[in-house]
Amino acid sequence: MCATRFLIAGVFMLAFCGLSGRTIVYPPRQLGQMAVIGVLLLVGGNLTLSYAERYVPSGLSALILAVTPLWFLVLDSLLIGHHRISRRGLAGLGLGIAGIVILLWPDLTMAGTLASTHLWSSLSLLLSSFTWALGSVLSKRWQSVADPFSAAGWETTFAGVGNLLFAVIAGDFSRVIWGVRGISATLYLVVCGSWIGYTAYIFLLQHVPTSKVSTYAYVNPVVAVFLGWLILHERVDLHILAGSVIVIASVILVTSAKVKTRTANEQFAAAETVAD
Repeated sequence: MCATRFLIAGVFMLAFCGLSGRTIVYPPRQLGQMAVIGVLLLVGGNLTLSYAERYVPSGLSALILAVTPLWFLVLDSLLIGHHRISRRGLAGLGLGIAGIVILLWPDLTMAGTLASTHLWSSLSLLLSSFTWALGSVLSKRWQSVADPFSAAGWETTFAGVGNLLFAVIAGDFSRVIWGVRGISATLYLVVCGSWIGYTAYIFLLQHVPTSKVSTYAYVNPVVAVFLGWLILHERVDLHILAGSVIVIASVILVTSAKVKTRTANEQFAAAETVAD
């Protein structure tokens, strides 16, 4: 479904851009950058989430992914290099790690195959949040001059190819059942998820600081936990409640932390580190 969704969305977005006179032809270097961004965001991020949610409740998944702004803070400092992490930011990082440990504590302390599967699925969500943050920061660094709609079209198309290759290798086609619900869900994700949501996200990355873009992490976990409990009857225990409060508090600390601007020498040193 991921491959179908992204290929349909990407091809139609590029066709629209071409017909409306938007730029769709870019140098090979820039297309390569778009491929990296698309794979990080929509294969490393979305595909990993899709597989992990087969074993992890949706509310817990959203809470684990809420640490994405913490990755933003670290990667933005390392790769863009315009600021240093403040004390409040460091406190937020520490609090976020504590929150994740609390959320995963039942799986960390339980034995058995099921607990191990849950734990590895939860850890894969941390990888998903990292690749999403890395793709976002690289997008801000590389694609500041690209048309956001055509950039989103190329990135979505590359992601569709990446998801398709993964599906072929994993043999996922045998599990596909195209009913009315499946087709409706795919069309919804194409229009609302890719055409509207992803394009808006790429636009914001080009025009708004990453710390502000990542504030969606305030709302998503709360909504996901509530809807998971209400609709899917997912269990909400003390670990979920305590971990959610701590993780969201850490996100608030990180995104509200004052930026410490680097000196010219510090920026040069950071650039050398990235180049190495």
